[in-house]
Amino acid sequence: MATRGEHLVQADRHFATGDGLIGRLAAPFFKGLLDTFDRRIEHGGMDVILPDGTRRRVGFRGPGPVAVIHLHSYAALVRLGLSGTVGWYKAYEAGECSSPDMVSGFALFMANAKSLGDAARAKGPMRWINAAAHKLRDNGLVQARENIAAHYDLGNDFYAAWLDPTMSYSSALFADGDDLEVAQLRKVHALLDRLDLKPGDRLLEIGCGWGTLAIEAAKRGAYVVGLTLSAEQKGFADKKIASLQLSDRIEIRLQDYRQISEKFDAIASVEMVEAVGERWWPAYMDTIARNLKPGGKAALQFISIEHDLFDAYRAGADFIQAYIFPGGMLIDEPRFEALAAERGLGWADRHGFGLDYAETLFQWRQRYDDAVDSGRVEGFSDRFHRLWRFYLMYCEGGFRGRGIDVAQVTLAKA
Repeated sequence: MATRGEHLVQADRHFATGDGLIGRLAAPFFKGLLDTFDRRIEHGGMDVILPDGTRRRVGFRGPGPVAVIHLHSYAALVRLGLSGTVGWYKAYEAGECSSPDMVSGFALFMANAKSLGDAARAKGPMRWINAAAHKLRDNGLVQARENIAAHYDLGNDFYAAWLDPTMSYSSALFADGDDLEVAQLRKVHALLDRLDLKPGDRLLEIGCGWGTLAIEAAKRGAYVVGLTLSAEQKGFADKKIASLQLSDRIEIRLQDYRQISEKFDAIASVEMVEAVGERWWPAYMDTIARNLKPGGKAALQFISIEHDLFDAYRAGADFIQAYIFPGGMLIDEPRFEALAAERGLGWADRHGFGLDYAETLFQWRQRYDDAVDSGRVEGFSDRFHRLWRFYLMYCEGGFRGRGIDVAQVTLAKA
């Protein structure tokens, strides 16, 4: 006699192959969604291997990313059609879809995000549910600490197992022949070079991570105040700073950026603004304007989404917001620049390097896999590791598809 589990497997197989009633009734929807993708994909294409083993070519009208997607169950398309990238992750986790190179699939959809429109975004009730859940994690003073702890307080040992020795969790800036550590230090010094720091200057770092930028600034003679909401990060940074005998030059505070009101000669912030949320962008710019001396400079590194995609992006909640960075939001750069201008902060010398972030993410994923395989990451489930691999691939694909970018910019206060 077949077990209940075997019956479920058999039922799913009938559904997936279209042999069952559900499969036959839903087949027009599946075909229609693939037809929509086929019409709207203008750059690159994908070979879709259907649950019955047949192959469907989608797109291929012009150069661009090429992906191979295996649909092990049509349920994957249902999830994608109803819940966008949140649904696609659920399908991936459930084994309903796979790919020999998931990054290419994400790059393909990002490269065609404008022409695809809402075809691969959450719709109807699922869109409202995802958006409502995201809104509940808005970064008020209390919730912001919880949101940061949910990601960064996974433990210093977790991050140390796969980040480079600088413990930099942001895009590196590569030159020919750089390893990851050298490229991360190149990024840090490129940002510090924008500030024209002199010995004795006071520097505020909004979102100091594990302390690398503060340490490099102190080596240049600056006095640094670093802000973080992660107790794990503060503990790590304090120990490293003490070991380098720089405690007299660096103070790491467990403090929200909205609660500081002092005067600094310069301000630095690396990929922190994505965590504040759209509602708090004005408060973030207020903090820079309030704490920066006249004539001072701020240097930011931030992740932005293409302006034409922002309104559709902000209307829901994607995989990153749902599973990785609660309360987060990528920057709409024109709006962000306008907020700076309203506060008397000039916007100059923008340098974008999105493909460097793609390379950073690729190397992180290699290091992550090696750390897991060698047992250096302990205490986490296989499901957690699949989630993080998906996250790293998802982000890499976004940068390779050019719909998102990372950039450094200098703000000057008159």
